[in-house]
Amino acid sequence: MSKGYRQKYPYYFLVPGIVVFSIFFLIPMLSGFYYSLTDWNINVRKISFIGLDNFRELFSDVKLVTALKNSLIYAISVTVLRNFIGLALALLLNTKVRLQNLFRTTFFLPFVIAPMIIGYLFTVIYHPDFGVLNQGFRTIGLNMLAQDWLHDPKYALFSVIVVDVWRTSGFAMVIYLAGLQLIPSELLEAADIDGAGFGKKFTYVMFPLLIPSVTINIVLSLIGTIKVFEMILALTNGGPGYATEVLNTYIMSVFSIGLCGLGTAANTLLSFIIIIISMPVFFFLKRREIEL
Repeated sequence: MSKGYRQKYPYYFLVPGIVVFSIFFLIPMLSGFYYSLTDWNINVRKISFIGLDNFRELFSDVKLVTALKNSLIYAISVTVLRNFIGLALALLLNTKVRLQNLFRTTFFLPFVIAPMIIGYLFTVIYHPDFGVLNQGFRTIGLNMLAQDWLHDPKYALFSVIVVDVWRTSGFAMVIYLAGLQLIPSELLEAADIDGAGFGKKFTYVMFPLLIPSVTINIVLSLIGTIKVFEMILALTNGGPGYATEVLNTYIMSVFSIGLCGLGTAANTLLSFIIIIISMPVFFFLKRREIEL
């Protein structure tokens, strides 16, 4: 093999990547953006270019504004809670405890179950009359805590958030466990010798070295929760009213009435929101990572 060929050889692997990226991402993205600038719907035979009219209509729609607000509340709440609980579980299960592997598997298991299945399961748990949750409250005499969790606008979004936090905290735990096990034992032993308690050891030794795990967990959580769909669909379908309407259920409702251009514009807006939120967070956390 000649020297020139060896130098060029790695670049040959770029070709399949570029082809796959173009077919499955670049071309659909560009075609989607084009159709978002048209009046494409089931009632017209010829698609016409209308510029930014679809986006103007979107931002004048109260339902979209509500969906955007709910999506942001959902994303921030789930991201904060699942990372807090996931980190707490990882710290607990990183120590030597009985049935350690069983607990790890148990906490991670909900994440591998389809969100739709979990959603339908919790519709039974949350049932106002026969659900396990309200029956439990009534059994111990806390009748005032029994609520119509999925059909009362005050509680519906909160109830869905709780389910998603329960489902995904185990995944965050696994990422944090991997990060904890990469921390050199010499650093922890040195902190112990210096007389550092758990609080100082976590603050000054463990957490700074966990920033790569924090980056992964937060960015993946933000992306996944901003585009949440299955959990909302199974539990509330965006109701009651618009109390749990999010961007993806809004997009579904627009496509369901045949306004494909408007729906594509909403989908383009969703992609843009994910990028402008997740990318700054990623680079902010990435700059704070410490290499071992």
